[in-house]
This record gives sequence, C-alpha cells and structure tokens, in this order.
Amino acid sequence: MQIEQRIGIIGGNGWLGSAIAVSAINTGVVPTARLLLSGRTHKALDETLADVQVLRDNQQLVERSDVIVLSVRPDQFGDVVIDAKGKLVISVMAGVPAAYIAERTGASEVVRAIPNAAASLGQSFTPWYATEPVSAQSKGVVQALFDACGEAAQVPEERFIDYCVGMTGSGAAFPALLAQALEMHAVAEGLPAEFARRAALGVVVAASQLLAASGSNPASVVQEMIDYKGTTAAALSSMLDQGFARAVGTGLQAASAKASAMSKAVTG
Repeated sequence: MQIEQRIGIIGGNGWLGSAIAVSAINTGVVPTARLLLSGRTHKALDETLADVQVLRDNQQLVERSDVIVLSVRPDQFGDVVIDAKGKLVISVMAGVPAAYIAERTGASEVVRAIPNAAASLGQSFTPWYATEPVSAQSKGVVQALFDACGEAAQVPEERFIDYCVGMTGSGAAFPALLAQALEMHAVAEGLPAEFARRAALGVVVAASQLLAASGSNPASVVQEMIDYKGTTAAALSSMLDQGFARAVGTGLQAASAKASAMSKAVTG
C-alpha cells in the first residue's frame, strides 16, 4: 500500500525518525515528494533522504502535512509547540500518554507506536495503539507506515504500549545481553575472545533465524529440545532452574515501571 497522505516527521533527522523515513521511501510506501522532516538541523542523516525537504519550523511542517509523526525524546516534547487540529498524530515517544498528546497538539486522532532500532533494517516489530476517534482510513496509514519498517500490529489497550516499551522497544539490547553472557562464559573457559564473540553472535543472530523461518512457537522449540534430553536440554533445564524466565520478567517489569515514571515526569 502506498500512502497518499503527506507525512511530516518532527525529529525526522534523529536516528528513529530517520529510520522510519528511510524505510518508508525504500519500500515505496511514501514517495519522497510526500515526505517532510523537521529537526534541529537542516541536514538529514541518511543519503536516502537527500532530496527530502527538511524544515526548522515544526508548525510549518504541520501545516504542510496530513499525518504528523512525533519522533522526539519524551523530555523534549515540552519544547514542541504545534497546532495539529484535524491531523493524524502518531507518537513514537515512550511514556507519553495519548490523552496528553491530544491536549498538547489539539489533535483528536492520536496513535502511539513503539518501533525499535531495527526499523533502520526494515526488521522492527512495531506495536501501535489508536485512540477511539482514529478512523479506519487513518489506521490503514499507520499499519502501512510501520509495516514498511518491518511488521506492525495493533494492540487494543494503551497500557500494552507501555509494556511493549520494554519488550519490543528493546531492539537489539536483549539479544546483545544474551550474546554477551555467552561470550563472557566462553572467555572465562579459556576460549579466545574473538572466537567467543563470533560464536556467540552465530548462536544469537544466525542460528536464531531458524525460529523465524520455521514459524515455530518458541515454547514448543524449548520443550522439544528438553524432551530430546541431550546437551541442549541440560543447558536449558539448568538456566530455567536458575530463574531465567523470572529474571526476564523482572526486567520487563522494571522497563514498564520506568515508562510509567517517564509519563508522570512529562505530564506532571
């Protein structure tokens, strides 16, 4: 689906705004002529955006656009003063409630989405939530825009977005943590550091593609390996006994709590 509306990205020359813009152009979802960026500089981050107009005035961008993407840090949102009445406003900010965005921008159609850094590769899983006034047509625009960044899925409650800030919004961080743990243990066992890093990435990045390719249920894969009662089963059982799932859950709860704290800090 090609988006017919004009898309304006506030913060479009930042890393996430730029990633969304590049993916939208590369997939043909948004033609260059229907894309506008605003930011603190006139320069876009990526060569793909060389012909995209970059403005310094956010309100000017709003007036020239049908859809506004807010891609700024939550603590910078207070500096964004715009009148977006009659526009679809899509926020990719963590922890800023839809009601507050509507109040600050004047928009009735507000969507919150949480893409991650993999949007730059077209591999982000992006959950999004739409407030009640958002039309079916506008929802189609949101789906198309974030499908261009990988895969998008609507959630029925806004609180799920705050949860996903920690889960899907983490991007490469969780796989990197696992890879680091594998690498550190291998090095402690005497394996060369460079080999350990390559081996860890081979497991976390390369071999894990089997999971996506087969479309398997992760729980089924784990259980199948445990039932096989081999070396992998021994490792999995030990990790689970040591509270692996509990540690992950605690981390996700911490991220959700941080999102809540950010919301309070922004809204007062």
